[in-house]
Amino acid sequence: MRLGVLDIGSNTGHLLVVDAHGGAAPLPASSHKQPLRLAEHLDDQGAVGQAGVDALVEFTAQALLVAEERGCSETLAFATSAVRDAVNSETVLKTVRERTGVRLEVLSGEDEARLTFLAVRRWFGWSAGRLAVFDIGGGSLEIAGGSDEAPDAAWSLPLGAARLARTHFGDVPDAGALRDLRRDLRADIARNAGNLLRSGRPDRAAATSKTFRSLARICGAAPAGDGPLVRRVLRLETLRERVEELTTMPADALAGLPGVSPSRAHQIVPGALVAEACMDVFDLAELEICPWALREGVILQRLDQMPHIVGVG
Repeated sequence: MRLGVLDIGSNTGHLLVVDAHGGAAPLPASSHKQPLRLAEHLDDQGAVGQAGVDALVEFTAQALLVAEERGCSETLAFATSAVRDAVNSETVLKTVRERTGVRLEVLSGEDEARLTFLAVRRWFGWSAGRLAVFDIGGGSLEIAGGSDEAPDAAWSLPLGAARLARTHFGDVPDAGALRDLRRDLRADIARNAGNLLRSGRPDRAAATSKTFRSLARICGAAPAGDGPLVRRVLRLETLRERVEELTTMPADALAGLPGVSPSRAHQIVPGALVAEACMDVFDLAELEICPWALREGVILQRLDQMPHIVGVG
């Protein structure tokens, strides 16, 4: 069947169209996305402003048309941290529903972590052993770990790259402010670290999504054009060296780095600090980059729920 997955993230609205059936990897057929930056449209009270709501409605309507044009038999629509955490979340969802007919499902942070873990587990397989997964989004950081397809531990923290860019990087932070932020990030991440480590250290640690992919590319990983099957790794030693450089670079220089889109250049430094903190807290020398993430997890869960038809000879 052809499925559409409409992902309303904190940074981007993304419609992914895939050809999928049980027992096979989802095959991407087309992609339609647009920067929404909802995490940066929040006002001082934590509400999504009118400009953000209008952009969300417009993109959702466009995505629905694209899904119909591409022949999707079903479109799974969900929203993550920016809509979930907005104080006017219910109003935003109602407006989208009334103006487009689309009912967005708001995923909890735990569900984000769980579904991302499912995608990473399916990508690497059982040979990965006990698996730890990290995902830095625009609004939140998801962490999950376990030995099965459902993680033993899965949780979310409000440490997304766009959120930190808005709250801590309105001005260029000085050395003292960076030191304080580094300390606070580690304390926040370490608070629940025992949830993941209680059953033992992971055999494999992986990272997903745009921020980690960009950081890996900055640190020397292969470009996207080499395809998803190339092994890409983010090493702590290299990241630590690059972080020191990144914190002193002007915005135009950050935007010129390999793997960094201009619209997200301002998020690279906070994203790098969160990645470094995760690796320090969990004592990880490297993270392997997984090309599958939340959208693939949503697709895989939907396929698992469908009845499998067995042919009779």
